[in-house]
Amino acid sequence: MEPEQTLGTRALNLAAPATHRPFQTATVLGAGTMGAQIAAHLANAGLDVRLLDIPPGGDGSAEDKNAVVRKGFEVAKDASPDPFFTDEAVERVTLGNFEENFEAAVGTADWVIEAVVERLGVKRDVMERIEGVAHADAVISTNTSGLPIHEVAEGRSEDFKARFLGTHFFNPPRYLKLLELIPTEATDADVTERVAQFGHLRLGKGIVVANDVPYFVGNRIGVYGQLQALRYFTNGSYSIEEIDTLTGTLVGYPKSATFRTADVVGLDVMQDVAENLYEKAPGDESRNAFRPPDLLDALVENGRLGAKSGEGFYKKEDGTIKSVDPETLEYEAPTDDDLIDVSRFKKAGDLTARLGALYEDDGRAGRFFRETTLDLLAYSARRIGEITDNPADVDRAIRWGFGGELGPFQTWDALGFEKVLNGMRDMGYEAPGWVEEMQQQGNAPFYRPSDGQREVYVPPEGGYAPDPRPADEINLASVKTDSSNELWANEEAALLDLGDGVALYEFRSKSNALGQNVMRGLREVIEKLENDRNLRGLVIGNEGKNFSVGANLGEFGMAAMQGDFGEVEEALEGFQTAIQRVRYSEKPVVVAPHQKVLGGGCEMAMACPQPVASAESYIGLVELGVGLIPAGTGTMRLAALADARAPGDFPSHQQPFLQSFFEQVAQAEVAESAEQARDMGYLPENTRVVMNASRRLYAAKEEVLRCSNQGYCAPSPRRINVLGRPTRSAFVVALQQYLDGGFISKYDKHLGEQLAWVMTGGDLTAPQHVSEDYLLGLEREAFLSLLGEEKTQQRVQHMLEKGKPLRN
Repeated sequence: MEPEQTLGTRALNLAAPATHRPFQTATVLGAGTMGAQIAAHLANAGLDVRLLDIPPGGDGSAEDKNAVVRKGFEVAKDASPDPFFTDEAVERVTLGNFEENFEAAVGTADWVIEAVVERLGVKRDVMERIEGVAHADAVISTNTSGLPIHEVAEGRSEDFKARFLGTHFFNPPRYLKLLELIPTEATDADVTERVAQFGHLRLGKGIVVANDVPYFVGNRIGVYGQLQALRYFTNGSYSIEEIDTLTGTLVGYPKSATFRTADVVGLDVMQDVAENLYEKAPGDESRNAFRPPDLLDALVENGRLGAKSGEGFYKKEDGTIKSVDPETLEYEAPTDDDLIDVSRFKKAGDLTARLGALYEDDGRAGRFFRETTLDLLAYSARRIGEITDNPADVDRAIRWGFGGELGPFQTWDALGFEKVLNGMRDMGYEAPGWVEEMQQQGNAPFYRPSDGQREVYVPPEGGYAPDPRPADEINLASVKTDSSNELWANEEAALLDLGDGVALYEFRSKSNALGQNVMRGLREVIEKLENDRNLRGLVIGNEGKNFSVGANLGEFGMAAMQGDFGEVEEALEGFQTAIQRVRYSEKPVVVAPHQKVLGGGCEMAMACPQPVASAESYIGLVELGVGLIPAGTGTMRLAALADARAPGDFPSHQQPFLQSFFEQVAQAEVAESAEQARDMGYLPENTRVVMNASRRLYAAKEEVLRCSNQGYCAPSPRRINVLGRPTRSAFVVALQQYLDGGFISKYDKHLGEQLAWVMTGGDLTAPQHVSEDYLLGLEREAFLSLLGEEKTQQRVQHMLEKGKPLRN
């Protein structure tokens, strides 16, 4: 149900190749939570960044004038999740202060982003200083969640206003895709397009251009929905636990739902946004909905601000998550009466089916869902024409800024246009006239297909308008609308035609697990690729939640419990063969990983000579967590990489690299970004990292074509220098020290010894060059031996049943 990113009614050119000069340097003014994390993400994108804040005390007398900015930057560096891709990105941020560094930092920046306190007067003063020193081509933006953009620029010259606009990064900027751009009437259209294009290509953002109205698009709708749900608790109708159950993953939103999200954001922030919205939107017919509930005021007054103070709507005491009592403000553990059974809705099927089941339910769950959903959808419709002209912009803002799988108008379509409209009439929720006109004219639903593209109903145009996707994105759902694009398929995978002689191999198994059907299919399609003169290369990728969480443990575990180790060995050898075919195919094969890339998925990416990875790829070999070792070429590949990275031929040159790889596999460490994965050896150095995940498959296809056009030559298998018994003995000594220190169990030590045995060449007594096949044989031997052990089988079973590792 993933909707397409589109350009809406704004004719912005976002797609590659870039038509505007990209930013190389940026200065961020203000090192608070948002300023420091914006600076971090700009550094992730490769910019040289200056981060400035005021000197402490404000009178210039402080000895360390960078104390404020340094504190803000340290908080950002310690934040979880990490706002930086790598330590190298941290080094690209230079700190300074407004007194000593303002002129130089602002005067040399391509993009100046003001992110000081949300006070209009303060922001205006900063803009005056910026205008005095910024160079003539610099773009200036104010980062704000809701202040009127034109008022921030009041008093500035026309030239300044032409290159000035609002930017609203959502927190945390690295992880939330939404970037709202708010041009004023004076903003040059090229400036807006330049920032939009840079945001799309280099920052990985989904761009929504909003009108300059209170709290723009995302917060105007999202905060309304949050406060609406909160009132069902404060009026005594539902418990906190019930509401979070009914507003989380069940209905396509993050598991933090309503109250956990509020605690993370900060109750003081939520209160401030609500108060400002009430003040700034006097023409909003639902303005009273933004009055902060008394409970929110009371919690803020008592310093209970959420996660940052340790207590808010929730508080963890003695290992128990407790929620606040709205009357006493005491924290209490949930009782059975506070919980709600939603198992029958989960069993309904996909998101559309679950939403439909909730809507039709006569119980408490259905009542809450109908009332809150109808209210929010009606409010969203009433805002069209004010916050934006295009319903698709509202949907994108909620998806990208609040993590919803569907936006309000997509939800409306999923439930049924007529059903929702009739429900609003029955329950007294006012739909705007343009929705009534849609019904009368037979123009429903909000989205419809047209000649293989998508259209959206745009009220100011009185009908449907194209909602095209940027030219540098590939959407597999659109590819699959034409059945002739499916070139091959089995029960768990398919080969799709992307055009221009490029095919894509898509996993279709549960969780994109790499079972026998998937890996057998991969061998078949590479064979087809090499023998089909019309095919130039292959992309391996998908649009699932994760690229792959690894091999199908269920298949291996079942065969082991039945004692069929011959089947396991055959399947494992087939797995290795498929991965080796990815590497040594006669035509280019590009693996395009995203999100979780674990176990066998990681081994597939490691083997690829030219992968294209989403920046947000979390990659690692985690097999030891289930009592096994990486045996799909991963252990061999790391041994080879240690040899390749060694500056000389002596064992002392190679051992530090091998030890680093050994430790990260033994501890099941996972890279927290594609950039970090390169450093850890889980992606090759030449990996193309794509900041915008929506561009990943397009970029992978382009990489296939580039390789083909240049005359592709596959790499050759190499001989690997393994270090033998002396290095293995050193690793075993280190494992014993970890065991003596209580950091690992005896079985963890045993697993580590098996890993060391393979990495150092098995029973070899001294360093020696061996073939890849030799190490692959050791991988299989160790894997089969471990799979036959009771404690490994316990770990496998626990992972299959509980979804988390067992330490035994």
